[in-house]
Amino acid sequence: MKFLYVAPRYHTNQTDIMKGLVEHGHEVCFISHYAAIIEDYSYVAPVVLGYSLLYRLLDFLYVKVIHRKEPTAIVFKIQHGFPPLCKLRKMIYDFVPDVVILRERSVYSMAAYYFCKKKHYPCILYNQNPLWSEPGKTDFAHRMVNRFSPKIRMTPVMGEKKPGTAIGENDYFVPFVTEPRRMPWERSYFAEDTVHILCIGKYEVRKHHLMLLQAVEKLKDRYKIHVTLVGEATNHFQKEYCAKVREYVKEHHMESMAEVKVNVPREKMEREYLSADLYVIPSTLEMASVSQLEAMSYSLPVICSDTNGTACYVEEGVTGYRFQDCNQEDLEEKLDRVLSDRIQMQKMGAAGYQAVVEKYNFENYFDTVMRMRGRIVEEQLY
Repeated sequence: MKFLYVAPRYHTNQTDIMKGLVEHGHEVCFISHYAAIIEDYSYVAPVVLGYSLLYRLLDFLYVKVIHRKEPTAIVFKIQHGFPPLCKLRKMIYDFVPDVVILRERSVYSMAAYYFCKKKHYPCILYNQNPLWSEPGKTDFAHRMVNRFSPKIRMTPVMGEKKPGTAIGENDYFVPFVTEPRRMPWERSYFAEDTVHILCIGKYEVRKHHLMLLQAVEKLKDRYKIHVTLVGEATNHFQKEYCAKVREYVKEHHMESMAEVKVNVPREKMEREYLSADLYVIPSTLEMASVSQLEAMSYSLPVICSDTNGTACYVEEGVTGYRFQDCNQEDLEEKLDRVLSDRIQMQKMGAAGYQAVVEKYNFENYFDTVMRMRGRIVEEQLY
């Protein structure tokens, strides 16, 4: 079959999905708005179609002039950037996809959906809004956006079942996919009698690298700990924050127990996972992260924030723990709980690996996508 993806970028959380599609004999075309510094093109190389000339001018004014001091201005294009329409239409019609997966309810995706709808290509909306969610807004603007977006939606975020939330009749939970990388008995733990903590995330304030360092600093007299921070620092905001992290390590004399790494290539990340004993993702405002799932695939226990969209992948007390968002004391308590029992730590890593094998595999992803596609065709939900 032919699979067409249209998304802002070819994110690393798509790598194992692309691998599964290619290895099962399917053809994939991935159209991205832009390319990031760290991406893995082992199985699929995206076509970076970019934006129209007019939008590139508007984006320059918005990011470089009007909001030049705001680090979040760069994401404006994800929702509002519009494509070179003729090129986009030609690519879609030349490819003739059997199923189309469009990321976000954005101007870019709505343009792609318009072209696909004319040819009755089955389209699925992919976003990271929770499966369990409150009813959507019904004002004119939201009705128009929904009208020009695919009817069937998939999300890797489960959300929370509570009063006021429900699962939409056209919504499906499709978790991230990762391959089992290393079984517990195939790897070693606690090199040099030390617990090695790994944290992966862009060098942004919300990723809370400093909070993790502060929590570890409080525990350093009780446990032998080493922390490795791995993250992207490509724009000047990220570089400035990374410099602050490095300065904190230096000022607090943590050079022997903390290492700050920048822009590590994807192909070298396995070494980082295999060198670790525990994975911690302390960030806030995290819609959905795949790194904890990758850590589980290497038989590592995980600690993450309870507001992380994919915190549901971490089973409390079984594969790891969730701490209260932005609460350093609770993070310290969860770290203390894990660090105090190395045998239990390894059991959690083994349980995480088993969860990857059973729940987060390509077959589950593919079967659910095919079920959605079948429903679109049967019910004419183009």
